[in-house]
Amino acid sequence: MKHFSRALLWLTVSEIIFNASGYLIHSVLGRLLGPAEYGRYGLIVNLTTTVIILIGNGIPTAMSKYLSEIFETHPENILGIKRKTVLLQTIVMSVVTLLFFLLAPAVASLLGDPTLTPLFQLSSLIIPAFAAASFYFSYFTGLHFFRLQAALKTTRAITRMVFIILLAWFFGVKGAVAGYIVSPLVVFGVALLLDFIWTKKYFPAVAEKISTAFPAKKLLDYAWPLTLFLLFYQLITSLDLFLVKALLRDDHLTGLYNAVITVGNIPYYLFYALTIILLPAISKTSANRDEAETRSLVNKSLRLLALILFPIVTLLSVYAGPVINLFYGTAYADATASMGVFAIGNGFLTAFYVLAFAVSGAGLVRIPMYVAGVGLVASGALNAFLIPLYGIVGSAIATSVVAFMLMVGILIFTDRHFKVRIPLKLWLVSFGSSLILILFAGLLPQGSISFMVCGGVLFLLHFGILRVFGVLDNADFAPLLRFIPGRA
Repeated sequence: MKHFSRALLWLTVSEIIFNASGYLIHSVLGRLLGPAEYGRYGLIVNLTTTVIILIGNGIPTAMSKYLSEIFETHPENILGIKRKTVLLQTIVMSVVTLLFFLLAPAVASLLGDPTLTPLFQLSSLIIPAFAAASFYFSYFTGLHFFRLQAALKTTRAITRMVFIILLAWFFGVKGAVAGYIVSPLVVFGVALLLDFIWTKKYFPAVAEKISTAFPAKKLLDYAWPLTLFLLFYQLITSLDLFLVKALLRDDHLTGLYNAVITVGNIPYYLFYALTIILLPAISKTSANRDEAETRSLVNKSLRLLALILFPIVTLLSVYAGPVINLFYGTAYADATASMGVFAIGNGFLTAFYVLAFAVSGAGLVRIPMYVAGVGLVASGALNAFLIPLYGIVGSAIATSVVAFMLMVGILIFTDRHFKVRIPLKLWLVSFGSSLILILFAGLLPQGSISFMVCGGVLFLLHFGILRVFGVLDNADFAPLLRFIPGRA
């Protein structure tokens, strides 16, 4: 894809801004609400997010795939695909929202806390709000308006930071949940305006309302396994929190583990932009039967994982204590041990997630679904066994073991299908460099501020080691150069 690197950088910058706002929100709420109330807040948001997967990503992502395949060659199909998606999305959104509201008392009882019922019922309004905003994210992705999507992401970052913190300050957990409703509605309004101006400017067929009917079955055939994959993945990343609450019945420990999950997800959020690009990009190259370009995209993704994910996960694990303290303060110090373990597991999960989207872009969406389904069952069993024995550390161990299994599974399939693999030398050098980082981190200061300076130095040391051993070349710096005006 000609503009793959630059598009990736635009989206990465917007993702960094978006997730920085998210971590600021969590940091403020963690201190403002305290561990117990923050734990309740985490349960509400995680469960609602899991439900949102049912309507926020499945059908809209299918729309994105098919738009990517036709927007250049058959723009008259754009409106047909969009209208069919809106119809299906509205039906699913309405049904899921109603069911979530009605089942709120039962869910609260399963978690052993009936007082969560009104919060779950209020959070049901997040579902239609998020669905409306996520529709346009997928729509603009399908049309390859990546800069526009980045602008929307940044807008959402600002609005959610303002509304969630402000409302939480006055109304506690209920206010924070209300902020999650208001923010995506504002973004949806902005997206509507941009759609009216931007899409019609670049696609005259849309401006003239030229439309070719698009079969709903085609969208659904792709959407249902993708939806199940995303649902299974979301459950894998949040089931441990629900089981901590259900098995330990301790809001304080639930709050600590919610902090672990939030901070441990940093690698996932940094690489999320890559998945946004990969699915439509590989959909397009696969539709054009351009196997060389498809392999190139998958190869770039694997190299990014090997080059960047290793040091991020390593540093997040060895600096678990200072990182938790930076975001949440000393009240969350007991989360350090589980954070050190969970950070490694989340690195495995991130690799699985990125490669799953590469496979899905090639139309093989059922493979990630099956792999994630097996992982979900394994995660539930291991967490149920280890949490009563080792508390939140046991939950982190269970998640990490399952994540490693998932990563290995998707790597094997990626190798077999795309015939792409990273040289063993790169994996060995990256792993060896990570061990060196661990050694030096133990010798350097780990104060609340000094650890950031030392971590930055060690991060640069990692790339120096890669350069010395010849696994980091000039081509790896090309995306940064393209991002600079006049260097494209």
